[in-house]
Amino acid sequence: MNPDDPQYREESDLLGTRQIPKDAYWGIQTLRAQENFGVSLVRLYNYSTLVKTMAMVKKACTQANQDLGHISTEFAEAIIQTCDEIIAGELEDQFDVDMLQGGAGTSTNMCTNEVIASRANEILGESRNTMSPISAHDHVNLSQSTNDVYPTAIKIATIYGLRNLSSNLQDLIDALDEKSVEFKDTLKLGRTEMQDAVPITLGQEFGAWSAALKRDLKRIASAIDILKSHNIGATAIGTSLNADPEYIKLAEKHLRVVTGIEQLKTAENLIDDTQNSDEFVHASGLLRVLATNLSKICGDLILLSSGPIGGFHEIILPPVQPGSSIMPGKVNPVIPEMITQVSFQVLGHDMVISIAAQSGQLELNAFEPVIAFNFFQALKILKNAIPIFTEKCVKGIKPNPQGLDIVHKSVGLVTALNPVIGYKAASRIAKTALDTGRPIREIVLEEGLLDAEWLDVILSPKRMTQAGTPGHVHKKTKELHDPD
Repeated sequence: MNPDDPQYREESDLLGTRQIPKDAYWGIQTLRAQENFGVSLVRLYNYSTLVKTMAMVKKACTQANQDLGHISTEFAEAIIQTCDEIIAGELEDQFDVDMLQGGAGTSTNMCTNEVIASRANEILGESRNTMSPISAHDHVNLSQSTNDVYPTAIKIATIYGLRNLSSNLQDLIDALDEKSVEFKDTLKLGRTEMQDAVPITLGQEFGAWSAALKRDLKRIASAIDILKSHNIGATAIGTSLNADPEYIKLAEKHLRVVTGIEQLKTAENLIDDTQNSDEFVHASGLLRVLATNLSKICGDLILLSSGPIGGFHEIILPPVQPGSSIMPGKVNPVIPEMITQVSFQVLGHDMVISIAAQSGQLELNAFEPVIAFNFFQALKILKNAIPIFTEKCVKGIKPNPQGLDIVHKSVGLVTALNPVIGYKAASRIAKTALDTGRPIREIVLEEGLLDAEWLDVILSPKRMTQAGTPGHVHKKTKELHDPD
């Protein structure tokens, strides 16, 4: 490049001098990162929440430094104004570094420092540059290190992401609960190990799926609480070198205000919080559990909707697109299949996060960029997929009366006879029913084991779904615990 080219400016670092596009807010270290880390091609600006939380941390730290007189009011106000602009969504395209990078996130931190310094200098009436009069290092990064700024910003972004995910998950839970009420009297055949079992209601199945996701919601809330501990003020390795003790307290105070997360607190052991990434493993593990539950639910929906002739076909999923390029009329369960694939991907992200966290060495985990990349990917696809599942699948599910009617023909009904005629006799009747295709009721009456009225009570599928409630048969007598 021509050093006299008016389209470029020169900036220097310890490795030399380079030309930077004059209209760029980023500087020389961002340029080197662009040259070194064109790997995932997923840029920092693709994760706007992380960009904003990096600016939030910089704002809080600058406010703390201003309170202590470590930075002039003029410089501080320019930096704070820039941070507010970034938090509002401006300048995002300037955060042009790959999410996968060496250096424990240094490229992300320096890109942030450079964009803020350059814009702050512009606010002061200077040309865009990252070095003077406001310096990316000496002013924007004052009292800080990548090693406390970057993980703190990731934690705050993760909290926001988990909150959004929780909102979407609650909508799904509400939809399942509505179906549980709608289908509370819809009898169907229960199955264990893919074999006929005792009756259940369709509403009870939906209620069980909802209960599993409600546990996920509670687990996510616990993860958010753990992530509220941060290491701002730890600087390089947790010893707080170059950070005023009062700065740490003030930064914590300002960070709570800037982020709106009142429970944010400085970690009890800054060295621990700087070198260990187990909070992310914990949070990722809870996403893995959520993905596991979602995959199980969708597997059930795929089975229950299978058919329409050769499968269970007990429920009808909303048709959203034709299912085959060769078989006319075929409609596939594409939404549950999509959720299942999302779940597979989340499990893969979790594995990467676990490996990266355990691979940290001594006072720092250099692999937090890949932790952030995988965590935010998992959050994004879950957050995007769950509303689709709720709106395009769950809310439109209908029962298929023809498929559900087999509950009255099931040999599983014989289980209710165990307390009355004994397991041995019930087994004999079940075998006879299977061998001959005759109904259980007919065989029992033929053998004279029970009278018709009492037998109809015992074999009522509805009563079988109400175990432990008034009206349930539990003794070898005609005694019923029925309030009527």
